[in-house]
Amino acid sequence: MKDWNLDHSWTLFLDRDGVINQRIMGNYVKQKDQFVLLPGVARAILKANQLFCRVVVVTNQQGIGKGLMTERNLSGIHSYCSELLKSEGAVIDAYYFAPDLASENSPLRKPGSGMALLAKADFPEIDFQKSVMVGDSDSDIEFGRKVGMKTVFIHHRETMDHVHADLTCDSLESFINLLNDDI
Repeated sequence: MKDWNLDHSWTLFLDRDGVINQRIMGNYVKQKDQFVLLPGVARAILKANQLFCRVVVVTNQQGIGKGLMTERNLSGIHSYCSELLKSEGAVIDAYYFAPDLASENSPLRKPGSGMALLAKADFPEIDFQKSVMVGDSDSDIEFGRKVGMKTVFIHHRETMDHVHADLTCDSLESFINLLNDDI
């Protein structure tokens, strides 16, 4: 990671389910009482706020496209996430989501680059060559690679190792701790 030359001008892109909060296998987090931060995430995001210029979330949410939840439900979940993080001093600068079904092949939905382009439109200082995507699925890693980001795969018991990521860690916290040790 030393060759990444990471400094405060970089942006951190995060997947949500499985990286920030507990994933509900075979289902969706549809309301805030189902949203549970993973251990160490608030501290990790607080440290990330000190290391990176921006921290943004990019999340596929096809539960909306399936009619299982609404954009309003999702907004409430993201507001709740921000409240939990704020109580620890951590901040997410923006949340981007793709409500589309996977079968629709929407460019907004990861691995498409639509959410990255929306983030760049909102924050023109974002340079994808100076960005890191942290996710726990092939589509997260492909999303980051498509626009030239460094990629970090979060490995869970339910996932297989991703050989195409620049780095593999077992949690967001372990990745941020590695960065802190490296800088």
